[in-house]
Amino acid sequence: MTAGAVTAAIVGGSGYVGGELLRLLTGHPRVSVRAITSASQPGIFAHNAHPNLRGVTDLKFTSPDTLEPVDVLFLAQRHGDSAKQIERWAGLAPRIIDTSADFRLRDAAEWEKWYEEKHPAPRWLDKFVYGLPEFHREELKNAKYASGVGCNATVTNLALAPLIGRRSDGQTVRRIERVVADLKVGSSEGGSIASASSHHPERSGAVRSFMPTGHRHQSEIRQELGTGFELTFSVTSVELVRGALVTAHCFLDEPVTERELWQLFRKAYANEPFVRLVSARSGIHRYPEPKLLAGTNWCDLGFATDADDPRHVVVIAAIDNLMKGAAGSAVQCMNLMCGLDERLGLTFPGLHPS
Repeated sequence: MTAGAVTAAIVGGSGYVGGELLRLLTGHPRVSVRAITSASQPGIFAHNAHPNLRGVTDLKFTSPDTLEPVDVLFLAQRHGDSAKQIERWAGLAPRIIDTSADFRLRDAAEWEKWYEEKHPAPRWLDKFVYGLPEFHREELKNAKYASGVGCNATVTNLALAPLIGRRSDGQTVRRIERVVADLKVGSSEGGSIASASSHHPERSGAVRSFMPTGHRHQSEIRQELGTGFELTFSVTSVELVRGALVTAHCFLDEPVTERELWQLFRKAYANEPFVRLVSARSGIHRYPEPKLLAGTNWCDLGFATDADDPRHVVVIAAIDNLMKGAAGSAVQCMNLMCGLDERLGLTFPGLHPS
């Protein structure tokens, strides 16, 4: 599917992820966006909701009921909505990329445990490939359906993966025995619909621990990295719009040197187009910083060893939660699914200062 333009549409386009998808796809050299839907704003210019796109696109929101067939359909709806209509969406496009949580977990019982309701379409779960290209690139090349990824899960999975490897016989080699992962996240994780916690007087200046334990993105980490290590996972809201930063304290089964860490991480990510190693000895940007990644599809990774405990390693990773944690990974998946260069439309390097 590499000849001509790929036709695409976005369902649920008035939210932040829908806006990011429209921004990326209108700038994509091989994509023609045919429609962007909004049940609440039909007939309104998309740039009314996404003012950064004024002069970039004249598309208006249309009703989801009027959607016509396209090559790729992006679903950017609230959790639970995509699964309730998946049969209909599958009839409109041969390839679907869903950015919600509906198809991230392969096990319906796990989904019910973490999302506290029965899955609306459990037989569809194993049809979707988990949409993190760094883990599932070859599967995505042949996939019809790709799931979204949790932003907090994504930054943590990419941080920890080099410390969990696989031998040639397929068995898992785990250097990690225990992880304490602390995440700092921006307000856009809460979506575009205001709530008491996102009200400006409540959010401004905040450093609010809202999930000290039990965050549902743990389920994706367990699914992708296994259960062979202890995991403590906490999430704190900070005064940031875009971004997720994980500081993961990893306690290993044996001592490791900084040189060995460099070897592990370089081996894991040497050929990854959107993962960078950031662990410098000088300057103010010695470690990953979400602010530098706003609008980009990069994940920056850094690490530090503990002189007092050679089995203690701190891994630091940062992403833009709306990009690598949502729309950016979705477009990267589309590129793979359509036989395109996976970097297309995703090369914006970010801004400094910003």
